[in-house]
Amino acid sequence: MPDKKTYYITVGSGEILEPAAVTGNFEFEIEASQEDIDKLQELFEDKEDEEQDTAIAGLTPYRQLSDDEENDAYDWTLTEIYMLLHRLGTPETRRQIEAMRVLPT
Repeated sequence: MPDKKTYYITVGSGEILEPAAVTGNFEFEIEASQEDIDKLQELFEDKEDEEQDTAIAGLTPYRQLSDDEENDAYDWTLTEIYMLLHRLGTPETRRQIEAMRVLPT
């Protein structure tokens, strides 16, 4: 079993901090291996790319919402992020995410 360490996460900014680097607010505390952190970082990078795609698509006039592939991709990536954080999270983190109702049912 890989060694797990404590990390502090802020989803909006995509920050992944170790305890020594925490100087401000964070949203979630997780216990993760380096492999888990690599996956989370990859998801945050995908989210950033999809945020840009969604912003560009939002500038297109007369666009049908049913054709909103960019927004669907962004929503799915956010769901994957929250599912991973829930799996890796402390009991408090899991409670927070469950209260947000962002996980698929």
